[in-house]
Amino acid sequence: MTAVMEQRPPVMLSATAGDASSFSQLIEPLLDPAFRLAAVMLADRAAAEDAVQEASIKAWRKLRQLRGDQRSLRSWFLSIVANECRMARRQRWWSVVRLAEPPRAEDSTDHYGGAAGDVRRALLRLKPEDRLPLVLHFYLDLPLDEVARTLGVSESAAKSRIYRAAQRLRPELSMEEVF
Repeated sequence: MTAVMEQRPPVMLSATAGDASSFSQLIEPLLDPAFRLAAVMLADRAAAEDAVQEASIKAWRKLRQLRGDQRSLRSWFLSIVANECRMARRQRWWSVVRLAEPPRAEDSTDHYGGAAGDVRRALLRLKPEDRLPLVLHFYLDLPLDEVARTLGVSESAAKSRIYRAAQRLRPELSMEEVF
């Protein structure tokens, strides 16, 4: 434990000791990717903001449990965000609220044009467990080893999940929609 603590930069050490400004300095660059992940996973801006806020609170409380240094912080935090998204989707109110919303006209509220909008809609039709590895790797541009750490699996398992999810996404898109 002390060898790991000695390798940590001073800002990490002070955040672990309870310094809120140091924690804020560490977490600030991670909030945008965390929000983007939550927004794609939940397809609801307010729910995504809530998930990131809850994940930030949990990260603050559990920062001492982080194994490794500042480099592993991003995958650790994104895994907390992903878990918050899973928990939000499991709660009963989520399905009730989601069903209570009136159907939207896709062309009037879709801010994504052309192929990007089609890919986004196809992604949202995937199950969250299929959507997550694709979002981490292709949308957030995480390298395979970091995707694996975020998902809590080996690199080969992460690669397989990305491949299988892409295969499930493929039928949702036709060649005419992509080009």
